[in-house]
Amino acid sequence: MKLKVLLRLIGVVQLILGAFYLFLPLQFLSMQGLSTPGADNAYPLGMLAARFLAYGIGMLVIANQPEKHVFWINNMILIQAVDLAVGIFYTATGVVALAHSGFPMFNATLFIILLWLWRPKTAQS
Repeated sequence: MKLKVLLRLIGVVQLILGAFYLFLPLQFLSMQGLSTPGADNAYPLGMLAARFLAYGIGMLVIANQPEKHVFWINNMILIQAVDLAVGIFYTATGVVALAHSGFPMFNATLFIILLWLWRPKTAQS
């Protein structure tokens, strides 16, 4: 039950990120306190939105039967690990302030730990 709730939460977070990057990409960066790139950068951010939206829908779907979708749960752990590593790198090098990266890095860490601990047992053998 707790894994299903977590997968749904992650799915909703991905859908929200996807919507912001699709419909308000430059404004969303600004709302996060990040520098706003040129308007042409909205194009690749819109393409990034597709991945957020697809994974968001995917997490909602697999939440119904997570034991059948361990591969996708592991992929989300990988995504969160990369997110965390990128956050650590750009924060440690001074490119991004901890005030801007702290919350996303906390979320990534929390999602990694909980997904790892709560994965179906077949994933751990």
